[in-house]
Amino acid sequence: MKNLKQLVLLVLALSILSSAQGTAQVGKNNGLLNPDLASAAEMAALPSLNDALAKNIVARRPFVSMVEVNSLLSPSLTKEQFAQLYGRLFLPLNLNKASRDEILLVPGVGARMAHEFEEYRPYRSIAQFRKEIGKYVDDKEVARLEQYVFVPINLNTASDEDILSIPGMGKRMLHEFKEYRPYKAIEQFRKEIGKYVDQKEVARLERYVTIQ
Repeated sequence: MKNLKQLVLLVLALSILSSAQGTAQVGKNNGLLNPDLASAAEMAALPSLNDALAKNIVARRPFVSMVEVNSLLSPSLTKEQFAQLYGRLFLPLNLNKASRDEILLVPGVGARMAHEFEEYRPYRSIAQFRKEIGKYVDDKEVARLEQYVFVPINLNTASDEDILSIPGMGKRMLHEFKEYRPYKAIEQFRKEIGKYVDQKEVARLERYVTIQ
């Protein structure tokens, strides 16, 4: 009986641990710069970019999607330069809304993999992305692809870990996100968060959230 009780407790503990892993909604970043957050100096040091292009990116942000970044840079870079640059700089794409054109900007993603990205919509978590895409590529490639994607967080139910996974998010803003729960509409989010940051930053943060 004692052994059975210990076994039940072990199973429960493993279940809790498993559910706690991989809950963040923005993919784990392994050094990929975000064009909405990186400094001009950081971007100017990247392959194919220079001071003028980096400053142009800073002046135009925040970006709605990576397609917008790509359009800004298109007159200046070749296809080969884009492929090299996007291995170092990329705006995370919304797994549930990104267009086929945006998905295809991810280095190494062709039409077949773009189809797999789309097939499992709507995504509920990054953990789901890892599981589904892991059917087609190994763990190393899943980890690489994960850097390029996010699943919008539910403003009313997201955990602290989920919220803090948003690029550029700190504990002070985490408090503000939670303070105004329950949110009734995205307009309320804009109004309340707009008390602490400017409209550009509100627009940047809005990409990562949803209200359900």
